[in-house]
Amino acid sequence: MIDRIALALTVIGGVNWGLVGIFRFDLVAWLCGGQTAVLARIIYTLVGISALWCLALLFRDWDDEPVVANSH
Repeated sequence: MIDRIALALTVIGGVNWGLVGIFRFDLVAWLCGGQTAVLARIIYTLVGISALWCLALLFRDWDDEPVVANSH
């Protein structure tokens, strides 16, 4: 579950950086009232921590992971 949350936050951060790079528009800052707003800083911090978590996924030994059947 933590892996999925981290991945979702990392994707949000990637989309935000894409918007900054292409359009010079920071969606997080716009939604939170600026880059220095407390909520924006919390989101930026969570995205950064999530990116570090996802970095660890690259080095995980997937052969030892149990296979979980989807209940759908």
